[in-house]
Amino acid sequence: MKTICLYFEIHQIIHLKRYRFFDIGTDHYYYDDYANETSIGSIAENSYIPALKTLIDMARENPGFKVALSLSGVGLEQLERYAPTVIDLLQELNATGCCEFLAEPYSHGLSSLAPDGEECFREETKRLVDKINQLFGQKPKVFRNSSLIYDDEIGQMVADMGFKAVLTEGAKHILGWKSPHYMYHCALNPDLKLLLRDYKLSDDISLRFSNPSWESYPLMADTYADWIAQSPEEDGIFNIFMELAALGIYQPLSSHILDFIKALPACAAERGIGFATPYELVKTRKSVAPLEVPYPMSWTDEERDISCWLGNVMQREAFDKLYSIGQRVLLCSDRHLRQDWDYLQASNNLRFMTTKNNDVSMDRGIYESPYDAFTNYMNILGDFMQRVNWALPQDMDIEELNAFQTTIRNQDKKIQSLEKQVSRLKSAMKAPKTKK
Repeated sequence: MKTICLYFEIHQIIHLKRYRFFDIGTDHYYYDDYANETSIGSIAENSYIPALKTLIDMARENPGFKVALSLSGVGLEQLERYAPTVIDLLQELNATGCCEFLAEPYSHGLSSLAPDGEECFREETKRLVDKINQLFGQKPKVFRNSSLIYDDEIGQMVADMGFKAVLTEGAKHILGWKSPHYMYHCALNPDLKLLLRDYKLSDDISLRFSNPSWESYPLMADTYADWIAQSPEEDGIFNIFMELAALGIYQPLSSHILDFIKALPACAAERGIGFATPYELVKTRKSVAPLEVPYPMSWTDEERDISCWLGNVMQREAFDKLYSIGQRVLLCSDRHLRQDWDYLQASNNLRFMTTKNNDVSMDRGIYESPYDAFTNYMNILGDFMQRVNWALPQDMDIEELNAFQTTIRNQDKKIQSLEKQVSRLKSAMKAPKTKK
């Protein structure tokens, strides 16, 4: 039976403010709150809210409909702060029983690519799993990395964390003659299954749907279902992965994109096509072969690699400096430092520095050029690194820092214990004395 695996990503950019060199050491707040509130409000109103309401209706009207979602931790924080209605709708969708939540790095960053980033990668993935469990009562069993970044070594790390499968790109330069419509497994660990995005069918919806010059415009749900039904009989899995913002932002609501999505389950059912979540596929389908991915791939740009984040000297310098302090940050208990660490890791900070020529123009926000983005980010990073070194002295090695942090934690526990004793004694002193 042919099966559609429909997946949406929710992530929200954290907008940085203009930060001058002379602000280093004096201003420790790095964000443009107005831009953050405005952008999340706009995307919630024009995409997330109507799209989630549509998915809820689809689940209620089509018992066999299934969908998967992943949410970055920084995106969740923005939704909780500025658009809590979206969280309510996600919980309502979860209550239908049709939705599977996936895991990803909390920051939507690139820790999986850092030479010494494994500890950071594991820590932030665990935090996201805990956050999803807290909000939706699900413990994710399937992982998707930021922008579907994957290679064999990342697969091994993900398998070691206990995940059963990874979502990644069905990149042509990796697949060669192979089809993305099968289940594969990690070349270094056969227990980790791979679900590969069909980028043509996915981009037909997320990129081309409202383009009047596209040969398939206007695309109807029955036509789309026919494409899947008429594929070779052996093709069993059709992984349609995209950002949720495709429904309402990249493809405006006026294009009737939600009508198309809503009609898809019925059109698929008429042709004997079902829906399944990633973990349901892992439990019911077998891998046909290992897939060797020696170099990182992603779902971004025509090259489907990591060049849009790490393709020039500026990006590499920013990346190396950021992750050079990763282990020190993990030892720090300062809540503000840890939150800034998450926000500064977000991959869009490096994407703004790209010098690649793309067919699609990039909105760089406040930045006039990639060099402007680099300068602003490095000023902020300079202040952040200074704060980390104040909290955890640079001349102390990691073992010394661990011992230092253990001592602090033990002292905190002792102080808390003594405070409880003082509280009990005060309560006992205030209690009325009984007459003998």
